[in-house]
Amino acid sequence: MTKQLNGTPSASTSPTALALKSKLPAVGTTIFTTMSALASEKNAVNLGQGFPDFNCDPVLVDAVSDAMKNGMNQYPQMVGIPSLRSIIADKIKKLYGHSYDPATEITVTAGATQGLLTAIMCAVHPGDEVIVIEPAYDSYVPAIELAGGKPVFVQMTLGANGYAVPWDQVAAAVGPRTRLIMVNSPHNPTGSVFSAADIAALAEIVQGTDILILSDEVYEHMVYDGLAHESISRHPELAARAFIVSSFGKTYHVTGWKIGFVAAPAALSAEFRKVHQYNVFTVNTPVQHGIAQYMQNPAPYLELPAFYQRKRDLFRAGLKNSRFTLLPSDGTYFQCVDYSAISSVSEVAFATWLTSEIGVAAIPVSAFYATPRESGIVRFCFAKQDQTLQQALQRLSAI
Repeated sequence: MTKQLNGTPSASTSPTALALKSKLPAVGTTIFTTMSALASEKNAVNLGQGFPDFNCDPVLVDAVSDAMKNGMNQYPQMVGIPSLRSIIADKIKKLYGHSYDPATEITVTAGATQGLLTAIMCAVHPGDEVIVIEPAYDSYVPAIELAGGKPVFVQMTLGANGYAVPWDQVAAAVGPRTRLIMVNSPHNPTGSVFSAADIAALAEIVQGTDILILSDEVYEHMVYDGLAHESISRHPELAARAFIVSSFGKTYHVTGWKIGFVAAPAALSAEFRKVHQYNVFTVNTPVQHGIAQYMQNPAPYLELPAFYQRKRDLFRAGLKNSRFTLLPSDGTYFQCVDYSAISSVSEVAFATWLTSEIGVAAIPVSAFYATPRESGIVRFCFAKQDQTLQQALQRLSAI
C-alpha cells in the first residue's frame, strides 16, 4: 500500500484523468460564442448573436420586482403558475383561434431551447427519425442525438424570392421510422415565414400518419408587411399532433431571463411534463408572476411587428446602395445578405474578416447546416438601438 501524508496520495498514486465518451462528439464551441468573443476583442458592433442591446419595458421589471418583494420566491407549480398559463391560453385563442386547456395543455419552460429539448426527449426514441429542415437553429440536432434519434435533413431552396421549403423533398424524406418533423416559422436564420400553401403542404404530408410536429415559433410576433403568422395552432389538423414552442425572452426583449412555454394537446403535454419534471422541474417564480401581470396589457406584443419592421426597414435602407445583396426578411429580427459581389471566400472567413477588419460581427449561414454549405450569405441581427445600427451601416456601406 502506498503511504499517504495527511490523507494526500503520494506522487506515485496521483490520479490520472478519466476519459469520458462524449454523447455529442461533433459538438464544439458554437459559432455564436466564437463570433461574439471576436467582436468583443476587436470592439466590433455585434450584429451576430440574436439579442437586443436595449432595455425591456421598466413596467415589466417592476412587475417582477414586486413579485419578489411580495414573497413570491418559492417553488411554483411544476407546470407553471395558473395565472400565466391561463393568459397564455387566452392569447393563443384570441390570436390564432385554438383553445388550449391551461391546466393540461400549457407548460411554462426555462426558455424555448429547454422546451425544444424536452419535446424531443419525450417524443423521440432510439432509432426514430426526425426530419430537420436546414438551415436550422443549432440546438435541434444535438437534442435529437441525445434522444437516440436520427436527423434526416432536407435543405431549403434559395431563389429570387428568398428561401423556401421544398415540400416535395420533405415528403420524400418521410419513411416508416419518421417520428417527428421540425418546423420553424418565422425562420431563423433566413427570415422567411410560412404561407397558407406551406401549411397545406405540411398537412398533406402528415395526414393519415402518426408523425408529430415540433413547431418553433419563438419569433411569432415578428412578422412584417401585413403578413399573418401561420401558427400551427391555427390549423386543428396540425395542432392535434404538435408541440408549439414560444419565447417570452424574444417577445419582451429579456433573452437572459430564459422563460418560454410549450402548448400541446393533453396527451402530448402529459408526456412532455414527465420529462420537464426531471430536467428542469419548474421555472423561477417571480418572473412568472411578473410576466403574467404584464401580459394583462396585450399592446407590447401586438405592437412588436411595427417596432421591428421599422428597424428592419432602417437597416435595409442603409444597405440598399451597398455591395451586399439583400435577401427578403419577412419575419424574425434577422437580415441575411449575399456578399458574393464583395468576396468569394468562405462564409466563416468572410464573417471573421468583417468582424476583425470592418468592425461589424455577423454569423455565417453555413453554421446552420449539419454539414456546412457555402452560399455566400451571412446573417445580421437588427434587434439593436438605432445608433448601433447606424454605426454598423456606416461601416458596412463603405465596403
